[in-house]
Amino acid sequence: MTQRALIDELAALVAPARVLTDAPSLETYGKDWTRQFIPAPLAVVLPRTVEHVQAIVRWANEHRVALVPSGGRTGLSAAAVAANGELVVSFDAMNQVLDVNLTDRTVVCQPGVITRQLQDLAAEHGLYYPVDFASSGSSQIGGNIGTNAGGIKVIRYGMTRNWVAGLKVVTGKGDLLELNKDLLKNATGYDLRQLFIGAEGTLGFVVEATMRLDRAPKNLTAMVLGAADVASIMPVLHAFHGKLDLTAFEFFSHASMAKVLARGDVPAPFATPCPFYALLEFEAVNEALADQALALFEHCVEQGWVLDGVMSQSEQQLRNLWKLREYISETISHYTPYKNDISVTVAKVPAFLAEIDAIVAAHYPDFEVLWYGHIGDGNLHLNILKPRHMDNAVFFETCAKVNTWVFEIVQKYNGSISAEHGVGMTKRDYLAYSRSPAEIEYMKAIKAVFDPNGIMNPGKIFAPQG
Repeated sequence: MTQRALIDELAALVAPARVLTDAPSLETYGKDWTRQFIPAPLAVVLPRTVEHVQAIVRWANEHRVALVPSGGRTGLSAAAVAANGELVVSFDAMNQVLDVNLTDRTVVCQPGVITRQLQDLAAEHGLYYPVDFASSGSSQIGGNIGTNAGGIKVIRYGMTRNWVAGLKVVTGKGDLLELNKDLLKNATGYDLRQLFIGAEGTLGFVVEATMRLDRAPKNLTAMVLGAADVASIMPVLHAFHGKLDLTAFEFFSHASMAKVLARGDVPAPFATPCPFYALLEFEAVNEALADQALALFEHCVEQGWVLDGVMSQSEQQLRNLWKLREYISETISHYTPYKNDISVTVAKVPAFLAEIDAIVAAHYPDFEVLWYGHIGDGNLHLNILKPRHMDNAVFFETCAKVNTWVFEIVQKYNGSISAEHGVGMTKRDYLAYSRSPAEIEYMKAIKAVFDPNGIMNPGKIFAPQG
């Protein structure tokens, strides 16, 4: 069958207006925030119903057409990139909130619901959806589930998987499964829901999700503390975490913050520059807790761990302090960064970071290296900025060499090559640094059960066969 005939047959299943083949659409929907692969999809289809998704998957099985899911396209691992003639299945049109259950504190969403839309809906009902990150204004719930998104509140609330009460999925065979049925307690064998969370669309597509909500936090207050080195940040974490119920504990280097300050829309936290900063957040529900936070700050200064600090006194100041951290990723995107999203157990962070820093500095002294991340849960973001004079292809090839050294250190510390961004195509060749050969074989066997013809996001997580 010709390509035109394939597309005409697909259009008959979902309506011609729901199939896009124009060049701008192929370019837009065929990529995510990574820039390492050139998008080259067959077409883009925008289903509106579960039945549409099932029909698309069955059509793809019949014609052996590969499918790539597309949400908000804010991913950083190329899991949503269609670079080899795949059909992009965009969930932009499946974007409705179907039900709000205040008794169970749950919301039933289609996969195209924007993360911030769910956060705002929760707030309207005096509740809280705690999974939060810089791209929440454009990322979609289906994509969050596909990558098990984390973000800035993991230290208290955990990853996306903690908030998924139930799923409806269309498997790689085209079957519709209802997983867990929104139950809090369900001891009836394998929890297939958890397999689809973090699977990056390689087993099937999420077509409906029931998300849990929590009580809204009260009087959130942030502190930014300056430190001489990363090693000093760890006892600060221990001191505050032992006395306060933290909602976040982030860190960033001065070099990272300097990029944000250069934009001119957020002030420096205090006059004295420090090599590293910690940003922590807690609920100051009464004056005693605020006083305790100040006492802990003074203790950290006395111990020499903290050089300077500030605590928010208003919602505006809270937002400004958070901008210092949350604006980093967007700001440095203009510098063509090479990103690594790695993690170890929290106690290993200082030694782990020091080893990686030393290797990159020794081999590539001309590269600007920026560190930031969710240090309270052991997740570090290593960003290498491309020198202005260096060609993109040469830069990415050079960074691939850096990857090997970095991931050897990750393996040494029993860490993860991808803490929250997923594997996609950018990390698939390094999966063995975090997973044993036996684990990888079991993972491939699971994929074969749900996707026997290998049409679901092929080439993601695992390298292509043959």
